Amino acid sequence: MRRPGSSLGTKVALAVAAAATCVASAVGVLVHRLTAEDQLRTARAGFDRELVAAAYDHAAGRRTAARLDRPDLPPPVAHAVRDKVRVTYLHGGVLWAATPVAGGKVLSLKRSYGPEEEALSTLDRTLLATGAAATVAVSLAGLLLGMRMGRRATAAARTAERIAEGDLDARVHPRGHDEIARLAASVDTMAEALGARLEAERRVTADIAHELRTPVAGMATAVGLLPPGRPSELIADSVGRLRGLVEDVLEVARMDAQVAAVEREQREVSAMARRAVSGLDGVSVDIVTDTVVATDPRRVERILTNLATNALRHGAPPVVVTVDGPVIRVRDEGPGFPADLLTVLHASGPQRFRTGDRTGGTGLGLTIATGQARLLDARLTFRNRPGGGAETELRLPD
Repeated sequence: MRRPGSSLGTKVALAVAAAATCVASAVGVLVHRLTAEDQLRTARAGFDRELVAAAYDHAAGRRTAARLDRPDLPPPVAHAVRDKVRVTYLHGGVLWAATPVAGGKVLSLKRSYGPEEEALSTLDRTLLATGAAATVAVSLAGLLLGMRMGRRATAAARTAERIAEGDLDARVHPRGHDEIARLAASVDTMAEALGARLEAERRVTADIAHELRTPVAGMATAVGLLPPGRPSELIADSVGRLRGLVEDVLEVARMDAQVAAVEREQREVSAMARRAVSGLDGVSVDIVTDTVVATDPRRVERILTNLATNALRHGAPPVVVTVDGPVIRVRDEGPGFPADLLTVLHASGPQRFRTGDRTGGTGLGLTIATGQARLLDARLTFRNRPGGGAETELRLPD
């Protein structure tokens, strides 16, 4: 994934460099043209004065540098002089000045325009060096500015990613009063509002679940007093599911409140796996290699029970729990995880009240399993097997 900071810094630096190059080029061209025009105008005016002086000397019979009827006189100069016009003309690096005199002859002067052209070339080199230095300096300044803006934008983006991953205490702490500071302040405001809403939701959920425990327990006791029969069995089954749901909600609330305690013991992984699925029909345990780990057995068994139950409910039997040292895999023969659910599982973990089937439903199994794994410093991985079926891997810390 491209970092927004580096991209923004590069774009700002390139934009500043392009602007500086355009400005330097425009200034250089403008100065070159104005200097060349002024230089030519000054040279022609001075050479015209020399021609006038030479014409007076020629008329007075004095010796002069001007010559009559030069054979190499450029055609434009000769044509203009025939019209009784005194002219100055730059042709091929040579400056000409000519004027008609008595007898229909043409008096002319010429000199090299090389000194002016050399001076103009020197000016061009100076403008080029100055423009390049200014462009580099401005580009460096733009790069520093872009890097600073990029770092601030990256900090805001990373904080937003942490918030999306569940770290609601993450903050940007903006500085300044520009647009990036406003964006950072908006991210902080969003995090505070989201945290407040989630905390209110957690409190309400925990309070409701806590208040339901007593009536649900009473219902479970009352079901035991009903006469045997199919209606009693249906009521007992429904009350049992309701009681399990209430306990699941309370467990999630405890994990959200970070009040769940981990009690570690030395236990065999195979023993925990067998106990976890002992009451589930259609689930078998396969031991490849066994090991002893220091963990909370109650939480490990809760994870495996939820994973196996989820596999039975949303996959298809047989469900196999494979123990390979500290790694436990739960696989089924169902259609596998839906692609959109796998995307969510890989990006942000299980979402509450979303299950692995394609029709939706209410379930907390994967959410509780992921929360318990996080408490144990274990890792859960969800994937679809190439041959079909879903597979969940629990890797316990050694």
